[in-house]
Amino acid sequence: MVDTVELSADEARRLQLRAQGFLGAWRKGGVAAMLGRLGAVQLDTISVLARSHELVPYARLGPVGRDKIEAAYWGNGAAGNGTFEYWAHAASILPIADWPLFAFRRRSYRSRGWRWHKVPEGVCAEIRAKLAADGPLTTKELGGAKASAEWWDWSDHKIGIEWLLDIGEVVCVQRVGWRRVYDLAERAVPAEYFALDPDDDACLTALVARAGRALAVATRGDLADYYRIRRDQVDQVIEATGLVPARVAGWSQPAWADPEALATPPRGRHATTLLSPFDSLVWDRARASRVFGFDHRLEAYVPKAKRVHGYFAMPLLAGGRLIGRVDPAREGRTLVARQVSLEPWAVRTPARTETSTTALATALWRAATWVGCDDVRIERSDLPPTTLDSALKTTTPT
Repeated sequence: MVDTVELSADEARRLQLRAQGFLGAWRKGGVAAMLGRLGAVQLDTISVLARSHELVPYARLGPVGRDKIEAAYWGNGAAGNGTFEYWAHAASILPIADWPLFAFRRRSYRSRGWRWHKVPEGVCAEIRAKLAADGPLTTKELGGAKASAEWWDWSDHKIGIEWLLDIGEVVCVQRVGWRRVYDLAERAVPAEYFALDPDDDACLTALVARAGRALAVATRGDLADYYRIRRDQVDQVIEATGLVPARVAGWSQPAWADPEALATPPRGRHATTLLSPFDSLVWDRARASRVFGFDHRLEAYVPKAKRVHGYFAMPLLAGGRLIGRVDPAREGRTLVARQVSLEPWAVRTPARTETSTTALATALWRAATWVGCDDVRIERSDLPPTTLDSALKTTTPT
């Protein structure tokens, strides 16, 4: 039996930062290598500074051109471009090599018979034929996305294409104007992956192992959440993953660790950056609270009058800590921080306040430069305006 590894909370935090790409160098291999290491990049419809899947590589790799990010994810939408979109931690971009690992989920949907809507009879055959003749195609090109103006009222063709996506007969090969572009799986997935059909245990073992590598140190719940599998499924395969049992000081639950991560102490430079709320470092709110002492909630769907930190408050990472939040917007060539909120401990002393405001100014200027802005303005903050103005004037993006 493998001995349990004892870790301090600080060691677990640093291991997770490195595994997620925020401690040490992660630039080698660019966006494609980043996706391979994370395993999944979540998609979301909200776009403020940029869409979430663009913010993820920016936070780790620096000012990568947004066109280069899209090209790395989607290529030209042709078969074998290296990625596909599917249900992982919500809708996500995934490495095409992981196509076989989601066979368990495709089988589960198929056995259920439907997901959100009953599939209209005959429409799937029509969609398959049209894709075979004319694909790749968007839902609009296949017959329309909505039956009425209501967001939930899908057309028959939308129901059919999403069902075929769920069960793996079609693949989303690209996003254009935020519309999915679909193609037949046998054409879009490279033959060496399309031919594989691992059983459920093999799929789950590989995905739990990938989650363990992406997090370095994780509880059973953390491992389950990464690809949204059940906790009992984690228990079912955990011994086969190669992860080792760990105990982290201050964590109430036992954990599992990636032995490769444990082999080398985490070293290097900490990233200073704004994070998408859907970034894999923070998408699990319970984990972010446990690892970083940071309680975060997306308020985009909260009535404006009840928001505390803002519509799309982005966590601010600096020095390996989540030190605050920024709710950003753009007005022409100005990046506007509608609201800035720093954690109380980050401004407890004059020295900490100076360090935190410098990090804030650095992150704001870097983000502004990346999205083509040449000015930064802060609208609301609990900090004295003179303190913020001074930090913005004396800090330049590096």
